[in-house]
Parts: sequence; C-alpha cells; structure tokens
Amino acid sequence: MPLIEVRVPDIGDVKDAGVTDLLVKPGDAISANQPLLTLESDKATFDVPSPSPGTVREVKVKAGDRVKQGSLIITLEQPGTDAKPAAVPAAAAAPVQAPPAAAASKVPAAPAPSAAPALSAAPAPSAAPALSAAPNHSAAAASVATAIPASAQASRGAVHASPSVRRFARELGADLGGVTGTGPHGRILHQDVQQFVKAALTGTAPRSGGGLDLLPWPSIDFAAFGPIDPKPLSRIRKLAGANLARNWAMIPHVTQVDEADITDLEAFRVQLNLEQGEDRAKVTLLSFLMKASVVALRQFPDFNASLDGDTLVLKRYFHLGFAADTPNGLVVPVVRDVDKKGVLDLAREVAGLAARARAGKLSPADMQGGCFTISSLGGIGGTAFTPIINAPEVAILGVSRSAMRPQWSGTEFRPRRILPLSLSYDHRVIDGASGARFTSFLATVLADVRRLLL
Repeated sequence: MPLIEVRVPDIGDVKDAGVTDLLVKPGDAISANQPLLTLESDKATFDVPSPSPGTVREVKVKAGDRVKQGSLIITLEQPGTDAKPAAVPAAAAAPVQAPPAAAASKVPAAPAPSAAPALSAAPAPSAAPALSAAPNHSAAAASVATAIPASAQASRGAVHASPSVRRFARELGADLGGVTGTGPHGRILHQDVQQFVKAALTGTAPRSGGGLDLLPWPSIDFAAFGPIDPKPLSRIRKLAGANLARNWAMIPHVTQVDEADITDLEAFRVQLNLEQGEDRAKVTLLSFLMKASVVALRQFPDFNASLDGDTLVLKRYFHLGFAADTPNGLVVPVVRDVDKKGVLDLAREVAGLAARARAGKLSPADMQGGCFTISSLGGIGGTAFTPIINAPEVAILGVSRSAMRPQWSGTEFRPRRILPLSLSYDHRVIDGASGARFTSFLATVLADVRRLLL
C-alpha cells in the first residue's frame, strides 16, 4: 500500500502550535477531510484534516508536542501498489473550535439595527500579540514578568522541562530560565513553577526593580458556604481572558465618551434594506461604522497604528475587526481593506464572518491583521462602557444602544436618534485632545453619510 505523509498545513503567521488532542490512532480507517488532531496556537484552536481517505499507519506526534508548518504528523496507507511515502500537505487548517457551551461582554454576532457585534476588548486575534491560555491567575499573570528578578529574566538558556510545564509557565508569564527544578536531574516540575510565581508576586523573591507586589490569588473552599456548581471555562474564554488581563495591565487606557446623531443614517439604512429585499444580507449599523471609522482613521493616522518599542508603526491599510459572540465565547473576525469596499459588500462579508464565527469555522487568518476594532453592546443595552484595547492596536471603538431623545434645534425640541460612542485609546500614543477630536469627527461623519464620499 502506498504511504502518504500528512504534514502541518499553512497556519498563517503562527510560528508553532501545540498538539492538544490526537483524534485518531494507528489502525483507524479515516475519510477525506476527517480531523486528525487539534492544534492550539496562542491565537486560535484548529483541527488538521486528512487530505485523503486511508488507514492511519503511524502517528508521529503526541499530545504536548510543538509543531510548525511542514512538520510530519501522520502517515496514511492507501489501497494500491506499494510505493514510497509521498508528502501530501494537509488541507487548510480547519477553523477555530467552538465547542457547545460564551469572553468579555456578549452581543449577538449579527447585530441589531442600532448596534454592531460586541466586544469588551478583544482577544484577538488580529495581528495582535498572541493570546495565551491562562487559568484563574490570568489577572495577576501580567505582573509576573515585572516581579521576576532581572537576573532570572536574563538567563534564557536551555531548561529541562516537559511541554506541559513549559505551557503552564507561559500561561503564568513565568520565565523558566529563573526556575530551579526539583525533579530528577534538575527537571522543572509544575510545583516549581507555582512556587516561583508565588515568590515573585508576594515579594519574597529578590529582585532588582519594582513589581506590583500583588497578593496571591485567594484560595477559598466555596462549597463551605453553600451549594456550588463548578463550570470549567471554555478554551476560547481562557485564551481571551489572558489576553484581556495582559492588555488591561500593560496599556494605559483612557476612554473618551461622545454621542452621534444617527437619525438620518438610520432612516437611510432602513430604506436600503427595504430596497435590497429579504434574500440579501441585511445592512447593519456596523457596515456604516466601519466606513465612517476609515474616514476618521485617515484624518487621525495615529489611531491606525501600533507601538513597537519606541517606534510608532503607521499603517497604510485599513483592516477592521469586529467582535462576534459565539456559543463558546468572544472572537474578533477581521474585515480586510474596508476602504476599498462599499456598504453592501461589507454587510455581506460581516454576515458571512459572523455566521462562521457562530459555527466555529473561523480560520486563524480570519482573525489576523486588524488595525482598529469596533465593539458594541447595542444589541443588549447600556449608555457607555470602557472597552479594552485589542493589542497591538492603539484604540478600540465601543458602541452602546441608540435611543430617541429630544434635541434642541435652537427654536424647538426635535426627536433625534442618538448613538453613544466610547473610544478607549493608548495614552502612550494618543493624548486626550486627540481622543476628543477623533470622536467628535466620527460623530460628524455618522450624522451625515454624504461625508463618507469625501
């Protein structure tokens, strides 16, 4: 029987990924496109499907291994004459898993007329630094690196630790170079990492610089006070939670609140949907928010940037992320080249991405490269909130529920539909005056959609 070598397919800009689950074993008969194993990067979780039917002859990896594009993972036997193994790349990595079970604020992925899908920050997956899974200590993890002794941070030589221990250390933000192993031959164990992080956070470890001097996370037996119902966090919630904790702790956030009169815009949107008919993708407010945001980003280029050390990287492209709620948590799909697409095109693309997000079929590439994120709680309610910036972006736009309110025209009160805007920005890059000018300009554009043509 000829052998087929199945290798890790193109996984975007992910350098390597961990094997979390093996879905087949030697001797299994499989069909084309059947998932073989599950990989987890710091941005997403996805399956690798079989390129063809056959019988699994050998599994070349095990749970906990790190692999990259091109790594050999499985050999398959196919009926036919004997032949040397043929290297056949696997089909494109299957999308992000969304097991049946929801990471920040939840909103419908297909938004209500007055709102876009929502985010309280995001994870994400865009060109953002990788999401890294974290347990309950995620809120404190961001400070661990600060609390680690400088000498330990500098010692990044080879360490003796299993893949699971290495992953555990990454989740806590611990540098294994500073951990003393107590296992056989100096092997670093889980408890060694725990003790190292505890010492760093409580200040009992020597250090040359500051540190937040946080108390250790409280350990409480909740069942001692009454009945409880433990519910494990979903994988997406853990990934997003660690990313949010890092972004909130490391970025100096400022949130600017403003309002936009979208009375005419909403009337035009409703008319547009009537003309489109029932068989077309509904035009939501998100499509207009994206187009208006591009106009504002052109006017204020510092908002369409990323901070790389002491360099501000200004981007000449406009890839916008939006938050989509899924049964298993929050994800942030990215719509590319928003400046080159019309409102109807954006409506179709957003609807497609939102549907794939709910079905757990987003690929890592669908969540990379974002410049600016739009988050909305408008489908639920509220008047304002403080969205968390989706690093390495420098700003995020939050949108709450629009409402009809009386506005003074100078001679009389008139009913107008008012949309609350909440813009969080990185104060290292953007000052308060620029933040206020951005939201004021954006509100002006939303008030008169003709400005989208300028």
